[in-house]
Amino acid sequence: MLNKKECVAMLLAGGQGSRLYALTNKIAKPAVSYGAKYRIIDFPLSNCINSNIDTVGVLTQYQPLLLNDYIGNGQPWDLDRTFGGVHILPPYQGKNKTDWYKGTANAIYQNIVFMKRYNPEYIIILSGDHIYKMDYSKMLNFHKEKNAEATIAVIDVSLQEASRFGIMNTDSSMRIQEFEEKPVKPKSTKASMGIYIFNAELLYQYLEADAEDSHSQNDFGKNIIPNMLNDGKLMYAYPFSGYWKDVGTIDSLWEANMDLLGEEPQFNIFDKSWKIYSRNEAYPPQFICEGSKIENSLLTVGCYIEGHVKNSLLSENVRIGKNAKVIDSILFDNVVVEDGAVVEYSIIAENVVIKKQAKIGADRQQINKITVLGSEVTIDEHCQVIAGQMIEKDVRK
Repeated sequence: MLNKKECVAMLLAGGQGSRLYALTNKIAKPAVSYGAKYRIIDFPLSNCINSNIDTVGVLTQYQPLLLNDYIGNGQPWDLDRTFGGVHILPPYQGKNKTDWYKGTANAIYQNIVFMKRYNPEYIIILSGDHIYKMDYSKMLNFHKEKNAEATIAVIDVSLQEASRFGIMNTDSSMRIQEFEEKPVKPKSTKASMGIYIFNAELLYQYLEADAEDSHSQNDFGKNIIPNMLNDGKLMYAYPFSGYWKDVGTIDSLWEANMDLLGEEPQFNIFDKSWKIYSRNEAYPPQFICEGSKIENSLLTVGCYIEGHVKNSLLSENVRIGKNAKVIDSILFDNVVVEDGAVVEYSIIAENVVIKKQAKIGADRQQINKITVLGSEVTIDEHCQVIAGQMIEKDVRK
C-alpha cells in the first residue's frame, strides 16, 4: 500500500455510562453535554487533530444515534479526509456470526481490518469519556525514544485514591515492572489513564490470541496488558501532569463543569494554542435582559436570560424567565426555566421544561446532594423536586 498512516487512533465510545443514570438513558456517555458548549467526545477528537493524528475510528455501541449524528463527517474537527478522517465503527455482522463488543480489547479486535487498511506503525487507544487536553504526539515520541512495544499514559494520584485505579509500578527509567488493577495496598501512585500506544503488528498478535482464549474477559487492563508484561515486552509508563477528569459519575461530571468557572479555572477551555472543536447549531447570540443578574457563570449561544444565574453553566438555547434563579447548576441544550422557578445544585438534561414557581434541588450548603432531571422532562407549575432525586418522567400537579 502506497498510502499509509504512521498512527491510527481507536476511540472507545460505546459505553453505557450507567453511573450517569438519567443523563445516559437515551444517549451514549461520550455524547453527554459538558461546559455549556461541548460534548465529552469533543476532547479526544480535538486532541487527535491538534496532535496531527487525522485517522480516527470511533467505536460505538450503546445508544449511538445522537453520537453518530453529532460526529457526522468529522468536519468540525477537520477530520473529513479522503484518506483517513473519522469513521464510526459499530458492531456488525460477520460471515459466521454477529457479536456485540464484549470488552475493550474485543472491540478493537473486531476492527483489525479497519486499522490494517492504513498500514500504521502505531495504534493509539483512547477513551471517549474523559475531559483533558493532551498532545499525543509527545507520547508517541516518548514511545519511539524508549524503543517501546507498548506505552501507557499515567497520571499521579494520591495514595488514598490509588486503590481506585490500575496502578503501574516502574523502575527509574519508567519501564513498567508490574501492573496492579485497583490494589488494596498500592506500591505507587502512577494511575493508568486508559490511553495506550502499541506497535501495530504486536497489538494485532495479542488481540488475535485474546480472541481465541475462551477464558479471557477481552479487556486491555485485565488481559492484554498483563499478558504483554508476562511475556517480557518492553512497556513504559508515560507521565502526564495536566488536567484529567473521568466524568463517569454525576458528582465527577458536576465537578468537571465547575472546574471551568472562576477567575483562575482549573481547566482552561480558552487556550488558543489548543482549541477544543465542537459541532454547534447556528443559534443567535445570547441575550441578557435588563434587570437580570449573572455571576461567575458560562453561557453559550442562544441563551435568553431574564432572571438570576449564579455559579452555573448554560448550554445552547437555554431560557431563564423573570425572577427565576439558577444556582450551582448545569443546564444542557434547550432547557426552559419559567418565571419564578428555582434550580439549585442540579444537572438538567436536554429539552427539559421547568414551569413557573417550580423548585428543583436545594442549597448545596444545606443538602449536599445533586438533583438530576433526565431529558425531555416537564416539571409542572409550583411542583418541587427535592434534593438528590433522579427524575426521568414528567412531574405533574
